[in-house]
Formats: sequence, structure tokens, C-alpha cells
Amino acid sequence: MNKGGVGLGSGGGGGPTAAAAAQAAQKQKSLQQRVDSDIGNIVDNFSFVVNVARVNDPPVRNSQEAFMMEMRAARMVQAADSLLKLVSELKQTAIFSGFASLNDHVEQRTEELNQQAEKTDRMLSRIGEEAASSLKDLESHYYSSSIRTTTQSPSQP
Repeated sequence: MNKGGVGLGSGGGGGPTAAAAAQAAQKQKSLQQRVDSDIGNIVDNFSFVVNVARVNDPPVRNSQEAFMMEMRAARMVQAADSLLKLVSELKQTAIFSGFASLNDHVEQRTEELNQQAEKTDRMLSRIGEEAASSLKDLESHYYSSSIRTTTQSPSQP
């Protein structure tokens, strides 16, 4: 949202709109990469936990596998937490972009109303000029008419 007036009215693809679109595209790409990475982590760690979940006879091997399962489960929890944070971020983005959209609509409507007010002012000015011109014509006709001269004649001594 650029309140300084820079880029307003420029139709050339630059300005705050193009920058915001580029930033939104970059953010979307970044979020998609995070989602892909987190889901890949969850799937990889889950498949490892399932593969290691076999029961073996040697107690040392079982304790190593248990440790690996705990480590992979912790990684799954971290990836799930990252996804939850991503969802929260997406919700905030949706809320704030909604406000940005609303602000853009308000600014657009304000501009439309300002243009309409200017058009109305020009029309009222034109009507005033036409009324003044018509009044001049009417006064001219009245002062040069025979009715005026006949109504003033009896009152003159």
C-alpha cells in the first residue's frame, strides 16, 4: 500500500501493484516449497519408522531401532509443527490480503467519487455561466423593450 503517491496513475506495469504481485508470487513459491519439504519429511520419517518397527531378537539392535524410531518420530513432530505454523501464516496472509483488497476497493471508490464531484462542479459552473448569460440577455431585452419605456413614462414628470 503506497500512500506517498509514488506510482499512482501510472499505467505502465511498474509501481506498487507490480511489486506486490511479484512479492506475492515469490511468497507463494516459498510457501509451496515449505509445504513440499515438510510433507516429504513426514512421509520419509513415517516410512522409516514403519520399516524399523520389526521386532528382532538381539536386545542391542532393538534399542538402536527404538532410538531411531524416537528420533524419526521427533522429526515428524517438527515437520507437523512447521506445517501448523505455515497454516497459521496462510490464515494471516488471507486476512491481511483481504484488508488490502478492501483498502484498494475503498481507494478506487474514493477516486470514482472524486471524479464524479469534479464533473458535477464543472456542470454546475457551466449551468451558472449559462444562467448569467441568459439573465444578461433578458435584462438587455427588458431595458430595450417598449414595455419598460411605457411603464416608466407615466411615472416621469
